Amino acid sequence: MTSSLFNSKTKCQKILVIQFKYLGDAVFITPAIQAIKLQHPEAEIHLLVAEEVAPIFANIDFIKRVWALPRTRGKAKILQSLPFIRQLRKECFDTSIDFVGNDRGGILSLLIAAKSRLAAIEGKPSLLQKLAYTKTVETSLLPASWVKRHLSMLVHLFGTSESSIPDMKIFADPSLALNAKEALDGHEIICHLGTSQPKKEWPIHRWIEFYNLATQAGYKLAFTSGTNSREQDLMIELRKYLPSAFALAPSNNLGIYLAILAQAKLVISGDTGPLHFAAGLGVKVIGLFGTADSVRHAAPIYKTHELVMSRPCTCIGELAEYASCQSTSSCMDSISAEQVFESLQDRYPLNET
Repeated sequence: MTSSLFNSKTKCQKILVIQFKYLGDAVFITPAIQAIKLQHPEAEIHLLVAEEVAPIFANIDFIKRVWALPRTRGKAKILQSLPFIRQLRKECFDTSIDFVGNDRGGILSLLIAAKSRLAAIEGKPSLLQKLAYTKTVETSLLPASWVKRHLSMLVHLFGTSESSIPDMKIFADPSLALNAKEALDGHEIICHLGTSQPKKEWPIHRWIEFYNLATQAGYKLAFTSGTNSREQDLMIELRKYLPSAFALAPSNNLGIYLAILAQAKLVISGDTGPLHFAAGLGVKVIGLFGTADSVRHAAPIYKTHELVMSRPCTCIGELAEYASCQSTSSCMDSISAEQVFESLQDRYPLNET
């Protein structure tokens, strides 16, 4: 970027970035942090995120310190967090930037008490938001795609133009590289089965068809899934039909999982979490997209050759609120194994091995 994201009269020595998002979506904040650092290399940038998200940012050199807030989803527990908040107040931040603008972020912004407190919010500000922030921008003025939204938020808040978009960027713990390589056991393509909602999942019968095409061509696939029972049932179903398929053991250790992704040559996933992690790590990806919200928020982050798109999703409006597809013909099922295999051959030809 050549233009400043901050008003030239503003001197921000110490900046606190606040983001409380789900695991995969947390990666979206890294281009905005890079943009700030590129324009203000002297600034000391801190990041406040939920404890379970913190390993994503542990090895990023343009972040001075990651503050990991212990939390239970859906429960604020502000009183238990007061010692933690007092530590943050002692830092005396010049500016805090809340990229989500939810109640949790508002309360924390108010209590941490940076001189300037900025946020993106939906609709008119609530009383809490009026107290919490010194300047806000409505999300209706921002793009739907998360990466562009965060950068546009900076543009709106600081009144300057945006010249380019940095890539998502995270790093795995190098000390875990050897263990990660051993865990993959020579398998270079990671295929992630599960997603946050059943309607976003590529059906198991499609994965089976793809496995047969890919392995016959000489590719070595490793399957992963989430640790919850529903996603583990997907792995059980897959192994029922493909008992020889290589599957990685489920793990709640995000640091190890990032290290494993970093060792792969390519990651295929309909779940935006592993997909965004892999992209941030610089690993080639193939994203399987169909549902309207994924197409709107996540797919624009990727280039055309990194995507395999379904036919248009029919679960829109109220139907989009359901976790399972309400159509008699799933959009994700319309993605054929041949499409994904062709994309694999294009993204990672075997002569590259």
